[in-house]
Amino acid sequence: MNANAVTVPIGLDPVTVEVIGAAMSTIVEEMSETLVKAAFSPNIKERRDCTASLFDAAGQAVAQDEGGSPLHLGSLMGIVTSIRSRFDDDQILEGDVFIGNDPYTGGGSHLPDIVLATPIFVEGTVVAWAATLAHHADFGDRGHAHIYQEAIRIPPLHLVRAGVAQDELLQLILLNCQVPEEREADLRAQEAALRVAVTRFGELCQRYGVATITAASDELLNYTERRTRAAIADFPDGEYEFEDLFDCPELDDVLTLKIRIVIAGDEMHFDFAGNPPQVRASINVVWTGLYASVYYAVKTLIDPDIDPNAGLYRPIRIDAPRGSVVNCQAPAAVNGRSETCQRIVDLIMGALADAVPTRVTAASNGANTGVHFSGRDPERSRDFVYLETIGGGSGARSTKDGLDGVQVHMTNTSNLPVESLETEYPLMVEAYELIDDSGGTGEFRGGLGIRRRVRVEADDIHFWLDTSRQKSQPWGLFGGGSGASATCVLSEGAQPIDHGYSVLKTGDVVSIETAGAGGYGEPRDRDETSVEQDLRDAKISAETASEYVKSRGSETTSE
Repeated sequence: MNANAVTVPIGLDPVTVEVIGAAMSTIVEEMSETLVKAAFSPNIKERRDCTASLFDAAGQAVAQDEGGSPLHLGSLMGIVTSIRSRFDDDQILEGDVFIGNDPYTGGGSHLPDIVLATPIFVEGTVVAWAATLAHHADFGDRGHAHIYQEAIRIPPLHLVRAGVAQDELLQLILLNCQVPEEREADLRAQEAALRVAVTRFGELCQRYGVATITAASDELLNYTERRTRAAIADFPDGEYEFEDLFDCPELDDVLTLKIRIVIAGDEMHFDFAGNPPQVRASINVVWTGLYASVYYAVKTLIDPDIDPNAGLYRPIRIDAPRGSVVNCQAPAAVNGRSETCQRIVDLIMGALADAVPTRVTAASNGANTGVHFSGRDPERSRDFVYLETIGGGSGARSTKDGLDGVQVHMTNTSNLPVESLETEYPLMVEAYELIDDSGGTGEFRGGLGIRRRVRVEADDIHFWLDTSRQKSQPWGLFGGGSGASATCVLSEGAQPIDHGYSVLKTGDVVSIETAGAGGYGEPRDRDETSVEQDLRDAKISAETASEYVKSRGSETTSE
């Protein structure tokens, strides 16, 4: 029997399963659009730093919006289980909305990601859950030695109880925020998205019946599991290892991250033994972030069209030492965990390059370069916190160049348009451009990094840089060259960056340059037309073009 074949319970036909699955996907997309359109902060309404999901009654993920970031799965995957473990069934009521963000008690993988979740009742019984996540860009100018410095910690609690808002809890949360009006408006937007889910899922149950919806949800998970196992079974059995260097501005030392992957039949085992102990910095990863990174990587390698639901997880086993940088324990700081999660994906790509060379990519920029400016806006007489995660190069593939200047792997946010940035904050953008020659050479070129140069137009502006690949380069595959490293340059007279931090004054300029990405294949095999086009587009220099020519053994000079 074909492992990909759809088999359904008696009385439930494959077409109905597919229609219900598509309806669930539509619900989460409508939730996401509602959240974006109702949000107040630029980080959500412009950058779309948010995600919407549906879960079955037991808390298994059944649908996630396509526009959300894969890493947000780490902030969502534990929320329903945590709620059900903290509250008895008779304490979970129709009209409830739960809030949480704490990585160690459920509901988050770092504190700015605030999750709201609501049970969906039909005829007095919980049949599903809906959840929204939004990155609340508020908690700037804070330390990251441990989690107590990073923001307010919220275990899963009632924000709304049986339709009645718990205003005292909301006021406690807002008191700990730097821009409380913005936070309250964004939380209301998340609640609005949940109401959409309750309405739409109720309509779906009314049309097909709860029993059919439940059976279809189960079958969607089983179908994803079968497709995942069938794809893994096509991989060659064996053990595959890889390691890579990791740096960040908070650390003086460079860490060595490593992985061992075992493929046996239709299952995969990811072993992170030997990774460094958790550090006194923000780049530690809780288990939900680790799992989300592995699940994302597996999905991209086996079948990008597989539905992102809990059936994907079943053939995968993950082991990581407790108290390590990839499976930290309280009170480790975690705000910058995305930097490490990006590198976890690169580790998996590097380890499996020999096993499935046509499915992997060379190293991408290996970071989620976050820049934070916070302070007082004198013109608008208000405090502000500006967060931006700037994209970089994506790794070259076996048949295509890497993409230039994009978010990669675990992140999927948009950029903040210059017009919006300059309208909202006392900042001016002097340059926003791709960095020539930052992609690794190869038969297929690595993607280019981004340069964003920002001038500060107020005093006492606190700046924090959260990035990686400043002390190493994104590696290429099968003869491909390495991408350029990241860097950050301040104008003359500005206070130097110390472990990622600086305090800036009017007129200071910050130039952030993100890393490029690695190339794939021997440079001598690159098509001459592609080299000429890159040169015309100023993506490579004349020197690099000449190197391509020399690699082919030709004495012909380039343009």
